[in-house]
Amino acid sequence: MAGQTRSPDEIRASIESNRHELAHSLGRLRGELAVASDWRGQIQRHQKQVLIGAAIAGFVIGGGIAGITGLFRRG
Repeated sequence: MAGQTRSPDEIRASIESNRHELAHSLGRLRGELAVASDWRGQIQRHQKQVLIGAAIAGFVIGGGIAGITGLFRRG
């Protein structure tokens, strides 16, 4: 299109087409963002993994606290 000239009607039609495509893409992006940022839904869908992670975190934190208090008792 470097050497072509377009009529004002063609330019308007192109702008309108781009506007519709952008509106459609933006609507789809909003929907995807709503799904991705729904943390309650993410937890519900991955409940097993969340429970395993919480158990591991509790074990590590509990072991760390027990280790620290054990050091103070020995000293």
